[in-house]
Amino acid sequence: MGGSMARTYYVTTPIYYVNDVPHIGHSYTTIAADVLARYWRSEGREVHFLTGTDEHGAKIVKAAAERGVSPRELADEVVGQFIELWRELNISYDDFIRTSDVRHERRVQELVRRLLARDQIYLGQYEGWYDEGQEEFVTESVARETDYRGAISGKPLVRYSEPSYFFRLGRWIPALIDYIQSHEDFVRPIARRNEVLSKLAAGVEDLSISRLLEKLGGWGVPMPNDPAHSVYVWIDALSNYVTALGDPPIGDEHDGERARFWPADVHLIGKDILWFHAVYWPAMLMALELPLPRCIFAHGWWTSEGKKMSKSLGNFISRQTIRDITREYSRDVYRYFLLRQVPFGSDGDFSHEMLRRRYNGDLANDIGNLLSRTVNMIHRYCDGAVPAPTGAGLTEAAEVRTVAEALVTAVPSAMAACQFHTVLEGILNLAGATNRFIDTTEPFKLAKTPAAKDRLGDILYACAEAVRIMLLYLRPFMPETADRGLGQLGWSVPPQPTSDLGRWGVLPAGTRLQAAEALFPRKT
Repeated sequence: MGGSMARTYYVTTPIYYVNDVPHIGHSYTTIAADVLARYWRSEGREVHFLTGTDEHGAKIVKAAAERGVSPRELADEVVGQFIELWRELNISYDDFIRTSDVRHERRVQELVRRLLARDQIYLGQYEGWYDEGQEEFVTESVARETDYRGAISGKPLVRYSEPSYFFRLGRWIPALIDYIQSHEDFVRPIARRNEVLSKLAAGVEDLSISRLLEKLGGWGVPMPNDPAHSVYVWIDALSNYVTALGDPPIGDEHDGERARFWPADVHLIGKDILWFHAVYWPAMLMALELPLPRCIFAHGWWTSEGKKMSKSLGNFISRQTIRDITREYSRDVYRYFLLRQVPFGSDGDFSHEMLRRRYNGDLANDIGNLLSRTVNMIHRYCDGAVPAPTGAGLTEAAEVRTVAEALVTAVPSAMAACQFHTVLEGILNLAGATNRFIDTTEPFKLAKTPAAKDRLGDILYACAEAVRIMLLYLRPFMPETADRGLGQLGWSVPPQPTSDLGRWGVLPAGTRLQAAEALFPRKT
């Protein structure tokens, strides 16, 4: 994901499909995007964080009809739930795009016009199997492999034959293979990249990009050249990443307002939509002569209590379950757990027992306890003010300082690679090293010896500085809790890049501490 410190940073979530209410999977991608956005803002970059909803397609029309409402009413209701959940999880997005927004629909039509003008789209006849669950047409061979059922939903495939516009996808496949092979960060993690390359090698047909609008009850973006057809979901949905930036210009107030953010630094997605993002989207961009995103990162899936999530098993992590967890612990703890539990890119299992163990272990015992010990000792032995380091205890503190510096050095590249667990492990290593340091130097014994005053001061300064650095790097993950902890140290974060503030020795001597309070009260 490039090592260069560009001025801008653009991160996106997928636009979530409104036939499904929000659940753990949606929250996982969005929290990851939020952590990236908060971190790069803290490094002084101009960040644009986009999320939103995908509202067109046959599934929505069908779901709305079943409930006796219009597609727009269904979409509005579900959009409200997403916006509410993002507020509850403290998501700092900059823009929320809906594919039913006029700013989006008109720009999709302009993109289609450009593709038509470049002879990238032609009228043909579509015949084949359609997977309503994934909103995609599947080849005969794929249909046979899945016993003519949807690969994910398991529902029977539907047979279709109708006129359709096609995008000349096949034309771009050699260039795309070449691009993926020569840009190793383009599709991450590596297993997903290999998956895309092997599937591409098997050959790819042109892509059907329109449906008859009457079949969708008029709910969709009309093809600009043929209003009897609607622009099909993948062209419509994928375009959101540029239309939200005010591109292409169409003569409204949004024209080019955020065009400087393209190309995206990272599209975060679930692995089920990897093919569309790693194949259809870059091929469309190539056909439009637009730059490709820097990285498409496909994360894994969650199971719950060791089993596939299902409403009938009662192990579904729904929006209500998320709300219950955030009430019992906090929204910061939920955010922490999702990104700590599993390396981003692998599959993970959500278990209430594991959440409790991580909370009591990582958070209460390691981080929270260290903060309390440090603040209490400085109150007791230094009248509640950070002691000035003298150099008397610096050799002993060397290990703590080395671990802190390793964390500060590792974070920018780990964040650039979406390796959240690496950052969190670095923070926990620092907590462990500092807790051991207190156990071996025994400040409470030194406090009884007036001659050891300087050494005691140096030890306590090192503890306070280690805690400050830990909490500073915990901020993107746990913004409210980290700031509460820093408040106990009497330090609020100045507007400087985190990598500068992460340097050892930034905490001013004489800083007055607040009273210690448990950041993470233990749960029994």
